[in-house]
Amino acid sequence: MAKPKLKSDAVVLALREFGLSYPGAHTKSPWPGHADLAVRDKTFAYLSSPGEAFYISCKLPESSHTALSLPFAAPTAWGLGKSGWVTATFTESQAPPLELFKAWVDESYRAQAPKKLVAQMDAHAGTAAAKAAGKSGAAKRNAGVRKGRAEVPAAKQSKRKAPSKRKGATATKRKGPTKRKGPTKRKGPTKRTAGAR
Repeated sequence: MAKPKLKSDAVVLALREFGLSYPGAHTKSPWPGHADLAVRDKTFAYLSSPGEAFYISCKLPESSHTALSLPFAAPTAWGLGKSGWVTATFTESQAPPLELFKAWVDESYRAQAPKKLVAQMDAHAGTAAAKAAGKSGAAKRNAGVRKGRAEVPAAKQSKRKAPSKRKGATATKRKGPTKRKGPTKRKGPTKRTAGAR
């Protein structure tokens, strides 16, 4: 007989799909009927199966203290609670908060996955963010296009060089007319010296 669908079934499936999107993530079945989330064979999320009351267990080294203050959370059994594992349980009539448990899965993956895979994931996220920023910048540039011509930003306009002046194009000052010297006075006849006849 098939188990009746519960409100939490969609949450379980969404969390499993979300966890499997991480680098190196795969399902792991410690016992029949279960498909927990693991990376390099290290479990980072224990999940209930569709049709049964919802529960999730994650390793939360950073937020376990805050998580344990929630009414539906408790330290994970089998001694895992000492290592920062937290378990959340809900009744069949309750709908678990999907976004909260996505954050749990993310933190638990980072705690269990090799550092190389975490760095790979962060690098991919950074590239995606850079592409998104590039698209945003392109949209702004496109918005500046008017009448088929792109408006030139003021910063670029200021960098444009002013047209250079040609050499020799500047008018040279002309000197005024030179004053002519008056007629030179002619010296009179020199007196002949006596005995020069």
